[in-house]
Amino acid sequence: MPRGSIGRAFVDATNPLNMTRRGHVRSMGYTDFDMGRPIIGVCNPWSELNPGHWHFKTLAEAVKRGIWAAGGFPLEFPTISMCEVFHNISTLIYRNLMALDTEEFMDSMPFDGVVLLSTCDKDVPAQLMACATVNKPAIIITGGTRLAGFYQGQTVACSTDTQRFEWNYKAGVIGVDELREVEDNGFFNTCGACGVMGTANSVQSMAEALGMALPGSAIIPAVYAQRLHAAEATGLKIMELVDQDIKPRDIMTRPAFENAIKVLMATGASTNLVIHLIAIARRAGVHLTLDDFDRLSKTTPFITDVKPCGSVTVEELYHAGGIHAVMKTLEPLLDTGVMTCSGKPLVENLQGARVRNPNIIRPLADPIDPEGGLRIVRGTLAPDGAVIKTSAGSPHLLKHTGPAAVLASRKQEDIDRDFAYLTPDHVIINRNMGPVGAPGMPEVGPTGLPRHLLRQGIRDMMRITDARMSGTSFGTVVLHVAPEAAIGGPLAIVRDGDMIELDAERGALNLLLDEREIQRRLAEWRPPAPKYQKGYRGLWIDQVLQAPDGCDFAFCVEDNWLGRRPARAGARSETGQSGGSVGDRPERELGRRPARAGARSETGQSGSSVGDRPERELGRRPARAGR
Repeated sequence: MPRGSIGRAFVDATNPLNMTRRGHVRSMGYTDFDMGRPIIGVCNPWSELNPGHWHFKTLAEAVKRGIWAAGGFPLEFPTISMCEVFHNISTLIYRNLMALDTEEFMDSMPFDGVVLLSTCDKDVPAQLMACATVNKPAIIITGGTRLAGFYQGQTVACSTDTQRFEWNYKAGVIGVDELREVEDNGFFNTCGACGVMGTANSVQSMAEALGMALPGSAIIPAVYAQRLHAAEATGLKIMELVDQDIKPRDIMTRPAFENAIKVLMATGASTNLVIHLIAIARRAGVHLTLDDFDRLSKTTPFITDVKPCGSVTVEELYHAGGIHAVMKTLEPLLDTGVMTCSGKPLVENLQGARVRNPNIIRPLADPIDPEGGLRIVRGTLAPDGAVIKTSAGSPHLLKHTGPAAVLASRKQEDIDRDFAYLTPDHVIINRNMGPVGAPGMPEVGPTGLPRHLLRQGIRDMMRITDARMSGTSFGTVVLHVAPEAAIGGPLAIVRDGDMIELDAERGALNLLLDEREIQRRLAEWRPPAPKYQKGYRGLWIDQVLQAPDGCDFAFCVEDNWLGRRPARAGARSETGQSGGSVGDRPERELGRRPARAGARSETGQSGSSVGDRPERELGRRPARAGR
């Protein structure tokens, strides 16, 4: 495709009747000279509700400098901005909304290429999902990590160290004054991603490992000048990608996804990437499964001493060489022939990479752990699989059998009262927190422990949930249990005192009941009513897939990969498991009015449309005669 052909066709300078489009562009102060260049979209989710995006106005200007310098015409556009702590619902549901928002804008606007700014847990995956779907030349510039804090001579970072201080406060080890002091002086010093290998820094690292962000750019601290240098270089690079017609699906291939999984394992990254990488891959035409993660974890060593699984911050990892150096260390295990957004194969990108601190980025011959610290477990409690981050768990709990204690409330005072009888051997069951049940799989997996155990020095217990866990968290938590409880998965029928078995090494998670009792309880189970039936949240509940399928919408994924329709709260399949689809549901359940008998559309087919319906039904006053 000739350089800038999409933008030129939009402006169409040779057509005098195209004055409206050209005039609208001129009305914003641009000239014919500007309009003669390739049009590059700059997707900027800046808002005042996300410290990870706080610096994006400055970052976008640096990107645009690069685009102008390389002969492009940058046009900036917004999208939604998500920070988990500000929302009253899990932001995973907005990952899909952001992906749809971004891809529709990318596809419908006359962009020859797009640069996408992103930092946080859901916006990096959302933008990569959009890139994979639209498949125009595109590149990611991440926002980087925030700087570490210091407290009493120690390096601290949110949110891993935050949780440790909060637990010490609950246990009575420290008082409120010390808690406020560390808040004021330690954790929240700058903009950027939380300074551990939590989900935000994990997805930023993922973008570089996939080849969609420039080498060495992923975790540059947000406030460093080098972050702006990388942004300008990204603006320059998008013009090369347009010239060479290198598109996201040329980069995001199966070998690239396997490279990214290996980097995930080597850095002790967030379990949330299992969901996100599956969703991105399937948008790119690559069929990743849980088994791919399990297989690659067993053959990839854990080599970075970074919190929450290690001792240093991501800022320190950057100074040790960053993700670029991690990939250089992993080079013998990677497919280095893959194309990247640099316009070069990975093998060429890695030529200049080096490890500056081998205590932080360990050599393959001397890893922290010979395996990647993530396991997929299955069994009678998780027939479709679940995830456990063994590198964040307690070794003595990774093979454990204990009695179930079903959580009724996550409030600390309720946990203290209801679980006053718990011993360290109990297994806490936190259910109805999955994609449909919560909805949106909130990061509530590492449930709080009762104070009587905290005061005994207990900081970890085995916990099982259909929810997610923040990448900044730690503990022996089995996550993403599928099918989830709200659609009739076996987690729904666990009762207090039932014996639960976990063997992470063997990949087993079992409810120790005989099969007849399990089937009897499943037959008696009745689904909870869906929390939402209308609006976007109703759409999410109706169309979201389970965790092993990436929690994308069914209508965004090729049906032949699923073999089943999205599960709905309240629906039962022939096998006794929950299931269903839009096609199975009465229109009233979808939040729509059913078509009225006798109503005819403009095509002559029966149905209901805005044109057919009385205005009173639409919530408007009917127009009065004579007006």
